[in-house]
Amino acid sequence: MDKVTRTPDYIFESSWEVCNKVGGIYTVLSTRAKTLQSVLKDRLIFIGPDCWHDTPCPYFEEDESLYGTWREAAAREGIAVRVGRWIVPGQPVAILVDFRPYFEKKNEIYGWLWEHYQVDSLHAYGDYDEASMFSYAAGLVVESFYKHNIPAGKKVVYQANEWMTGLGMLYINHQLPQIGTIFTTHATSIGRSIAGNQKPLYDYLFAYNGDQMAQELNMQSKHSIEKQSARYADCFTTVSDITANECRELLDKPVDVVLPNGFDNSFVPAPRSFAAKRKAARKCLLQVANALLGENLGDDTLIVSTSGRYEFRNKGVDVYIEAMNRLLRDKELKKTVVAFIEVPGWVGEPRQDLIDRLKSGKQYDTPLEVPQVTHWLHEMSHDNVLSMMKCYDMWNRKDDKVKVIFLPCYLDGKDGVLNMQYYDLVLGNDLCIYPSYYEPWGYTPLEAIAFKVPCITTDLAGFGLWVNKELGHSGEMEDGVKVIHRTDYNYSEVADTIKDTVARFSGFTPKEVTAARKKAESLSKKALWSEFIKYYYEAYDIALDKAEQRTSK
Repeated sequence: MDKVTRTPDYIFESSWEVCNKVGGIYTVLSTRAKTLQSVLKDRLIFIGPDCWHDTPCPYFEEDESLYGTWREAAAREGIAVRVGRWIVPGQPVAILVDFRPYFEKKNEIYGWLWEHYQVDSLHAYGDYDEASMFSYAAGLVVESFYKHNIPAGKKVVYQANEWMTGLGMLYINHQLPQIGTIFTTHATSIGRSIAGNQKPLYDYLFAYNGDQMAQELNMQSKHSIEKQSARYADCFTTVSDITANECRELLDKPVDVVLPNGFDNSFVPAPRSFAAKRKAARKCLLQVANALLGENLGDDTLIVSTSGRYEFRNKGVDVYIEAMNRLLRDKELKKTVVAFIEVPGWVGEPRQDLIDRLKSGKQYDTPLEVPQVTHWLHEMSHDNVLSMMKCYDMWNRKDDKVKVIFLPCYLDGKDGVLNMQYYDLVLGNDLCIYPSYYEPWGYTPLEAIAFKVPCITTDLAGFGLWVNKELGHSGEMEDGVKVIHRTDYNYSEVADTIKDTVARFSGFTPKEVTAARKKAESLSKKALWSEFIKYYYEAYDIALDKAEQRTSK
């Protein structure tokens, strides 16, 4: 890594997920904030969408004492903002901007975008307009703030996350050439789409033409803004080597720096309370399983889970079910397994019959109807998880040594059945399994090992590749992380390896389990933000250098 010579005086960073918890980028930004904020204080400013309007935002606390004069100036310029703190470690400054007023001039904005940057917005649909208007509003926020608050000569960086913030970054690139811009793609929209449409991504990556595939998959507008943002940013970045390869092939632009997703372990319970929290998590999971199944599974049950977004193939939910189905007939399995699938589906409501059983505190010896799911879903018959289990005749029968339970809700502590948050439940697992096909980084396995839970992942996940690189060999269960080699075509082999790994882990002695848990935890410490933040400073340096060159001409 080159020696960093320029560090920013101000950093603006925008994302659709600032103070808006909808995916993994929220975790990236909110856990990194504290590390940067400790250096920059209130000169680190996050910009997010004010999509809450009249409803209080649970992740944001308004503070009218912050930048009050500027807020009034912005209002006079027609920019409606709320300024406050993002309620995450470090409590950085956050500006939420109302982007609704810009919809009426969106054609004019898209015309400007085509004229200056050849971005094709003609084929926009779905969330493209909403994201673009927010992005434009974020650009106006930075322009106004810079004009009113930042003295000349200060080094300023604007970092835009994902295609949703590309328009604002291009606006700043045009209007404020003295600001260094960084564009970070956490996954290419076209790569995710190729994978999600059952097409082989990796073996044919060298042969795919990103523009052609965008046309075929009706992704022209998202692909176009992403490609032009990558091209015009002062520093183009992504989160892993595997996605860097994707960017080079599909966006025709190599990245300048890889910014691996670090981690802040402040929410991992302290050693003195860890055992009690783990015990409470296991008790909750087993109570729900027993009430649903009409069983009396004890603490020696092997609890495993997978979790993440409901991308059935990309996240490897399909191969997880396949592996559990094969495990049912595995003679090497030493314990009963309860395998949870924690991905938010189209939830209807929590099951009242299950809630009644849990409230009664009684032990039941007969299962509930449909003993595979904790919440009723809209269109149960069209759900991929339930359909695959039905196809494989997986009904969680009494004599089955593997029971698979679908938790199709956000584990936010208010789901009506478990009523515990994800981080309070994950540490109750014995093993977590994330056999992703498409996973630019992979926060879920990193979170699992931080909670001392060994996990299984693949080398198609950026995190899995990082583990192999860190260890100097393919991760094994004894290392705390088993990294399975996955390709476009070895689905069956992956399912067998998961099955064999779980069966082998079920026979680990308590001493071997403790050793694997310790290895998992120590590996997670190597992915803390304190280890990874140096890559961000490298990106800031590149962006500021380009801005300096541009303005000194």
